[in-house]
Amino acid sequence: MQTAIEKPDDMTPPTHVAIIMDGNGRWAKSRGLPRAMGHKSGAEAVRRTVEAAGEYGVSYLTLFGFSSENWNRPKQEIGDLMGLLRLYLRSEIAELHKKNVRLLMIGDRSRFEPDIIALIEEGERTTAGNTGLTLILALSYGGRQEIAAAVQAIARDAAAKRLDPAEIDENTVCRYLLTADIPDPDLLIRTSGEQRVSNFLLWQVAYTEFVFLDTLWPDFSKVDLGRAICEFNSRERRYGAAVGPA
Repeated sequence: MQTAIEKPDDMTPPTHVAIIMDGNGRWAKSRGLPRAMGHKSGAEAVRRTVEAAGEYGVSYLTLFGFSSENWNRPKQEIGDLMGLLRLYLRSEIAELHKKNVRLLMIGDRSRFEPDIIALIEEGERTTAGNTGLTLILALSYGGRQEIAAAVQAIARDAAAKRLDPAEIDENTVCRYLLTADIPDPDLLIRTSGEQRVSNFLLWQVAYTEFVFLDTLWPDFSKVDLGRAICEFNSRERRYGAAVGPA
């Protein structure tokens, strides 16, 4: 049995933790269960992680739950995922609100059914005034698509003379991203042993620290999060600057 890692007095929690939740299918397959059961257990891991992030003092937690490319999965699996998303939103909004968690969603919500869009909007509206952890669900999200949409918006504003092309810089681009009011992730965790970004927050992770874990997402626990944060604290963040002798 794993024992939760207590937060050391000198441990500084990352302001923003992003997680690529991977391994639901492999978790189910290894147990001879249908993939839907892996996704269901993955939803339980989301609940644990939100609670753990708040206890460790994380301010922002972004969970990559469904990518733009995931729409290409088998129709039955998409249906199972959408049903699970409905269940999560219906059952968790009140609990998130009770725990002072603010809920946000980034991604192309237009591809969801109207009732799911309504649930997302209800969750954002209900928790808008909360001041604790901000939980960001990346759903129907793709990093390249986000950047392309930002470029289109910048081009439209430049053509309409609302923006001077000569003054476009990194800060300008940031204002047009879905994460405009959210700090870039300090720490990105990917579970299941895979070591790739998978079109997730491509602009925002320019100087993010990465931690890759073999743990499959349904098994992810407060201990895993604590160890990733400890690993983060052991690193020296340089942001491209040289430190020490050349």
